[in-house]
Amino acid sequence: MDPVQTEIMKNRFTAIAEEASTVAYRTAHTTFVKQTQDFQVAIANREGFFFAFPVMTGVTSGSGQTIAGLTQHFPIDNLQPGDVLISNDPFSTGGLVTHMMDIHLARPIFVDGQLACFAWSFVHASDIGGAVPGSISPDLYECFQEGLRLRPTKLVHAGQLNRDVANILRDNSRIGDAVWGDLEALMAAMRLLDRRVNELCARIGMSAFERGVSDVMSYTEIRARRVIASLKDGTYRFSDYIEGDASGAAVHIHCELTIDGEEARIDFSGSSPQVLAAFNFTTGSRTHPFLCLGLINYIQTMEPGIAINGGIIRPITAHAPPGTVLNAEFPAAMGNRFVAVMRTYDTLIGCLNQAIPDGIAACGAGQAGIISCAWTDPATGRNRVAVVEPFSGGSGGRVRADGVDANDTMIGYLKSTPIEHVEVETPLVVRRHELVPGSFGHGRYRGGASIAIALECRAPEVAITVRGLDRFRFRPWGAFGGQPGRNSQVTLNPGRDDIAIGRVKLQKLVEGEVLDLVSSSGAGFGPPVQREPEMVLHDVRNGMLDDIAAEMVYAVVIRDGRLDEEATRRLRSSRVPAETVSAVCFDETRIEYERDWPPKAACAFSMALLAVPAGLRKTIWERALRLLLQRPELVSGDMEELVRHVQLDNSRQQASALEIDPPPPGRPR
Repeated sequence: MDPVQTEIMKNRFTAIAEEASTVAYRTAHTTFVKQTQDFQVAIANREGFFFAFPVMTGVTSGSGQTIAGLTQHFPIDNLQPGDVLISNDPFSTGGLVTHMMDIHLARPIFVDGQLACFAWSFVHASDIGGAVPGSISPDLYECFQEGLRLRPTKLVHAGQLNRDVANILRDNSRIGDAVWGDLEALMAAMRLLDRRVNELCARIGMSAFERGVSDVMSYTEIRARRVIASLKDGTYRFSDYIEGDASGAAVHIHCELTIDGEEARIDFSGSSPQVLAAFNFTTGSRTHPFLCLGLINYIQTMEPGIAINGGIIRPITAHAPPGTVLNAEFPAAMGNRFVAVMRTYDTLIGCLNQAIPDGIAACGAGQAGIISCAWTDPATGRNRVAVVEPFSGGSGGRVRADGVDANDTMIGYLKSTPIEHVEVETPLVVRRHELVPGSFGHGRYRGGASIAIALECRAPEVAITVRGLDRFRFRPWGAFGGQPGRNSQVTLNPGRDDIAIGRVKLQKLVEGEVLDLVSSSGAGFGPPVQREPEMVLHDVRNGMLDDIAAEMVYAVVIRDGRLDEEATRRLRSSRVPAETVSAVCFDETRIEYERDWPPKAACAFSMALLAVPAGLRKTIWERALRLLLQRPELVSGDMEELVRHVQLDNSRQQASALEIDPPPPGRPR
């Protein structure tokens, strides 16, 4: 490997991908692409792994993905120049598609009649049909409710559009013309990738191109291994929660990270089985980037010049058992899946805080709210659908810096929609869109502040959905003495009716009504009394903190906008520092919850349920929980025995109803 030539090829590949991504961005139709940028265009090798991935536009969290789940359905001798493959089916693409709103395209790139690589693109379609406008609601429980599902097929064959497939896509969306416009933008970008790869191969030759692809990915792998080798060997565990499916129960996410030299193993065994709600996603049988984004981001932080490609995931093995919320099976609903993705990120950060001596970060807001609205066009009588705004919340305080206000690490690539655009495109008026003072988790490095947005309806009726909201129950956890962040809050008609409505599923507004949303916030890192007084003064002067909180929480005395250094010194000297600082600082609600239902018991219960036939899990789960409420001492017992007991009881009831003998005790079903 020639380091100079490898660097040149890395920059060449990245430039080609960036150019194509910009083409898609500039020519797309829907707000979710041309403003928010939930799309991407990249180049994959013949095996399906990316070697050229943009970072300046679009989604950046899928660089470790493989498109083999789509391309493997088409033998190479069945592919021709000008073909375009398409699918939005999570269940037949091996984890490439993680919810049906993401439409993926692939175009084989041939050089002198030989398959060189694949152009790839995806877009989050703002509507693909289904039960609700925008196709996503947290309480949808099967894929059939979420709209059109298209197995891998050819959208374009040798340059000729399959109009039957195109019409199916357009006819099943409430905004079919706009969604089709996005797909045309992606296909234009992939045609550009085809042209640029052929131009490059004409200059340097096919063999040099292939060697460049291999070397660039191998160099990324070497640098990734170097970062992993710097972590402390051992096995680390952490748990967190999605705050409820349709039953209201918390969904347990458990992560185990093992560092062994320059390799990492990540295992999510013990996480809850898939739920009858839209929080599920599928990851297939290969290492999926959604299961290891926390580690990938850490590698990119420690190696800022690293090429973004599939080599970064080679030293990592990640696994989520089939049937869990992180590797769900047909016919699971997945529209709201990024809540679960963010929680996998949080649990992995919790593990990394143990593998890195000084830790890395506290928990961020942990939500990825995407606000959509639907209304009737007065001129045509047809439904219109638009994405209003991504709605996140601050990231967690870090080991050497504050969290970022209003934007969590996991979705930092999503852009805010300008208020002017919202008010032109939709019948909504934005009454406020602002940071919330004092909302962050306090710490030596404070968390990022919450964001608030208030939307007033100016049409006879507007339907609002907000996917990705969470953290209404358990606050984001602090680290190494930092305080937890704040909870999310949604209010209908604040100052008038003040109706707290929690997670938004499908909220209808009539003219004059206001929906007010306040995000969760990032938690703090390190004890607040260790924060530099000048940083506290800066927050006070910016209106993000008041004098009272500065004195009570941070032991910093500020009078008339000035730091009183002597009073601060005296106050801080009177504060007795804690002898030990907890590595994780949970809020009281979570502490109380885990007192009754410890993570170890939740893991054992989840694994016992996965051993039960899928059709019986919901019934057995409900009965087991009722039994545990009646007899809490069972929590510390054998969860497999508990599930067997409830399963046997279920079979006896069925047998009684059918007047047949139940199976004898101990016989597996």
